[in-house]
Amino acid sequence: MSNSKLILNKKNILLTTSVDKISEVKSLFAKAGFTIYELPALIIQYPDNLDPLDDALLEIKNFHWIIFSSSNGIKFLDKRLREKGTSLKQFSKTIKIAVVGEKTSETLRAFDIDADYVPPEFIAESLIENFPISGYGLRILLPRVQTGGRSLIAEEFRNSGARVLEVPAYESKCPKSIPHSTLVAIEDKIIDAIIFSSGKTVRNTSLLLKNHYGNDWLSLFDDVKLFSIGPQTSLACKEIFGRVDKEALEYTFEGLLDIAIDSLC
Repeated sequence: MSNSKLILNKKNILLTTSVDKISEVKSLFAKAGFTIYELPALIIQYPDNLDPLDDALLEIKNFHWIIFSSSNGIKFLDKRLREKGTSLKQFSKTIKIAVVGEKTSETLRAFDIDADYVPPEFIAESLIENFPISGYGLRILLPRVQTGGRSLIAEEFRNSGARVLEVPAYESKCPKSIPHSTLVAIEDKIIDAIIFSSGKTVRNTSLLLKNHYGNDWLSLFDDVKLFSIGPQTSLACKEIFGRVDKEALEYTFEGLLDIAIDSLC
């Protein structure tokens, strides 16, 4: 075992992400030598009202592009289509698909679909700035989270003359509790860093901790480093914690792993 991995074996990471992703991300960090404590901060479900999504799917063949800003948008739109006897793959033969980010592109490939466009950087601004054609006259379907998502993509394409339909395809909600082993680690003050992968994980984590520890919960993390996956997550960290210690250069979990190793090794 390398000296760096010996060091990492003594470092404890608090991992906040969605329930469905936590095992995959935990494995990534554990293979690098970190000890992981789980704090699932998101549960992903259908939106409260499926009617807008269903209405959009009735006219899906009339759209020129579908833009997915997250893997969950792909999963839940395809799930709903399959419940209606069809699939996203079937419509991908006639509708172009753009995704924000390599992970979202990988999710699409898991459905045996290749994205028609992936921006050079894994953020909404890069998709807008580098989109391969003018938005003028396009009909664009934008599946998104029910609450808390950004409207930047929709706004910019509307400004360019596109007709954009934003539709809630899924909702992310806050779990009710924190695992006991994680509470013990927090109280023993052995956590070295917290990993945040979205603004919503920051806010939900703070809500869970405040509900458990009261208004003084922040004092438990004075000496804990905060690692953010990207600019919007960093803004949420600064809003809630008053700081962010490092932001990933690549806006992926691998990017978060890189900065964790650089900062803690």
